[in-house]
Amino acid sequence: MYCKQVAHILVPALAYFRISWYTFCVCGRCGMKGVVLVNAYYQTDEIMYQPRRLKEEFAALGAELDILSAEAFPFCVEGGGLRSALTEYDFLIFWDKDKYLLAAAEAAGMPVFNGYRGVTVCDDKMLTFLALADRGIPMPKTLPGLLCYRPEKHVLSAAADRVEAEFGYPLIVKESYGSLGRGEYLVRDRAELLSVMEEVRLKPHLFQEFIAESAGRDLRVIVVGERVLGGMVRRSAGDFRSNLARGGSAEAFPVDEKTAALAVRIAHILDLDYCGIDFLFGKEGLTVCEVNSNAFFLGFEKTTGVNVAKCYAEHVLRKLSARG
Repeated sequence: MYCKQVAHILVPALAYFRISWYTFCVCGRCGMKGVVLVNAYYQTDEIMYQPRRLKEEFAALGAELDILSAEAFPFCVEGGGLRSALTEYDFLIFWDKDKYLLAAAEAAGMPVFNGYRGVTVCDDKMLTFLALADRGIPMPKTLPGLLCYRPEKHVLSAAADRVEAEFGYPLIVKESYGSLGRGEYLVRDRAELLSVMEEVRLKPHLFQEFIAESAGRDLRVIVVGERVLGGMVRRSAGDFRSNLARGGSAEAFPVDEKTAALAVRIAHILDLDYCGIDFLFGKEGLTVCEVNSNAFFLGFEKTTGVNVAKCYAEHVLRKLSARG
């Protein structure tokens, strides 16, 4: 309450000294305390780098951030109501893809970064393309895969015929859920197509045109709020996928105004406070490969020198202060 009462007086003065209002509010008065929630079973050093860096940067801004594993079971439906074990926290940074926990956090009234819609839509690659369709966003031609619920059933020849007719060869098959290049296949002929279709038939998947000009190369752009932090080009010498986790290399890449505006628009459409957008280099310009709501930024920080964790922490505190 005190911060709100004096904001109209202090904001101009703080701006003069290049001190942001949210920094004054948190460090001087509000004492924000947040929690970053991570997956219970997947806590490698590469994954934990992000929450640890965020904790450091929040502390530097005067806010406390705890790291909590989902194994704590922070939410429970009991007696017809929702019980939360996170009532001591002012906000939640969600570094997982467990939609049930995220839905519970929002239902409990917690400010969440990123929110339920952004995380769930980005977690499913096909839902991402559907959400961006008819919005003026360049994307590769994409066909939803047929989901089979019965293990004894096999690939329909007519389905393979349709995929061939739409794309020719080579083409890309992707499992709808997956990261770090897992569940992605480059298919060069009908035999490979039938084999891959058989392998993924019981999983959500999609078929997509192969952007030959971008083979082994893509552009990762990081967006925080309404701001593009920069870009890096990732390259692989021997794989059609360019993920750094698969041994790819990276170098900083200047993001022009047109690309920056496109990236911010994509983040806005998908309701994302933070994301990494992967673009492919097509014949007619950049086209969206995928959008990552929990994009790792270890490689990005090393490659570009941009302090992603600090920018994200500043955005979160700024947005919380604006809410009052």
